[in-house]
Amino acid sequence: MTDTHALVWWARGERKRLGRNARRVYESVEAGRAVIFVPTLVLVEIGDLARRGILRLAGGMSAWTRGLFGSGRFFAAELSVDVVLRAETLYGIPERTDRLIAATAAALDYPLITRDARIREAGVSIIW
Repeated sequence: MTDTHALVWWARGERKRLGRNARRVYESVEAGRAVIFVPTLVLVEIGDLARRGILRLAGGMSAWTRGLFGSGRFFAAELSVDVVLRAETLYGIPERTDRLIAATAAALDYPLITRDARIREAGVSIIW
């Protein structure tokens, strides 16, 4: 499971910004040995970054997202009632979107690729 900043840095080729373990996971995905789940809220954040001109996506948001999921290496992790209820236990994470992304990982029992220490402090398993 990936957080927004990690996916953006990987997509931009800014791999040195990733932690060593996070980089290894993305390299395994690139080599076809692993997959990463992408919370739908990560897509919302990426779309916002693109709309504000902070992030350029080849072909626009729709084409970029189709390419990401069409690779067979990335899969959507939907926002569900279970995720919303899990987020109710994670108020140690102050930002709502971060809380819901962390809750997505926790509800599915996957570690989250993130450098956000508040998520780890809230008891969600992370990879960095």
